[in-house]
Amino acid sequence: MHDDLRPLCERFLTAAELLGRRWTGIILRILLDGPCRFGELTERIGGISERVLSERLKELEAEGVIERHVDPGPPIRSEYRLTQKGQAFWKVFHELGQWAEQWADVKPTPKPEVKPAGRDAKKGADAKSARAAPRKRKTA
Repeated sequence: MHDDLRPLCERFLTAAELLGRRWTGIILRILLDGPCRFGELTERIGGISERVLSERLKELEAEGVIERHVDPGPPIRSEYRLTQKGQAFWKVFHELGQWAEQWADVKPTPKPEVKPAGRDAKKGADAKSARAAPRKRKTA
């Protein structure tokens, strides 16, 4: 690698590491729409644990990408919003969205299995219990 490219590559790697962490991109994309409270982020993202969301928000705050604004209330509320540094990501996300529209293949989501109700549900439960392995008897 050429020495004159080294600072550029290190900066690129730093940015790629920041955005490459799981959930970080979606958190930033949601905050591009405006400030959100912790619970709103959890609900909008879906599938993220509160612990991981908290970690990501702290990382982004430490990087100066987001800020936490606390409203003393009552009740005390806090919300997260992008800083100027964070808002500068809009071009990145816009271009990524354009690329995704043209090139990203999305696999269809499998339809959830519908479980029978009423009498049929009981038959299904009976069939499952009939398939269960017989219990071993204790011998003296």
